[in-house]
Amino acid sequence: MIKVKHFVFNDFQENTYILSDETGECVIIDCGCLYEDEEQKLISYIVDKDLKPVKLLNTHCHIDHVMGNSFIKQEYRIEYLAHEADRFLIESAVQHGAVYGFDVEQPPFPNGYLIDGDIVKFGNSELQVFSVPGHSPGSIVFYNKANAFVLVGDVLFAGSIGRTDLPGGNTNQLITAIQEKLFTLPDETLVYSGHGPTTTIGEEKRTNPFF
Repeated sequence: MIKVKHFVFNDFQENTYILSDETGECVIIDCGCLYEDEEQKLISYIVDKDLKPVKLLNTHCHIDHVMGNSFIKQEYRIEYLAHEADRFLIESAVQHGAVYGFDVEQPPFPNGYLIDGDIVKFGNSELQVFSVPGHSPGSIVFYNKANAFVLVGDVLFAGSIGRTDLPGGNTNQLITAIQEKLFTLPDETLVYSGHGPTTTIGEEKRTNPFF
């Protein structure tokens, strides 16, 4: 059984997730902690639950989702995985941070790259990787069938979709990818987004105004 813990970090109110199972191993997804108190909240949770971080993952690499990656790599020395198509966003992260008035340390580059169909393993658990481009070229989601959830980053929100006016964004590509990759999942599948509340696939199919 996977436990999903989420934190709301940085000025963009970004959702950072820690996924753990009964073995105590965990993965950290979209680490957006920018301030020291946010870093301490994340560490305190890991210590209190006696967890062992084994991987750092990104659904995509916009600045609000990678702000804490340097901190995590320094603290835990774990493997970092993302999609290669978003590497250009990591390369320009410091400049993007400055645009918003943030002094961001250069995020690390991934140790390896994920593609559609990959399986990410930790403890006794698996996450299936789907490529869902359009918000960014390298946007991916992490699906767990056994626990009926999908962690989607900024691809899909409750009542909305990810913005497509940033570099590499494409509205038609995003809508098609959501329909082909996400809306084929069971309606009861929980959707954990990069901002805002949790929703379900069925709810978004029924009520999301973009579809």
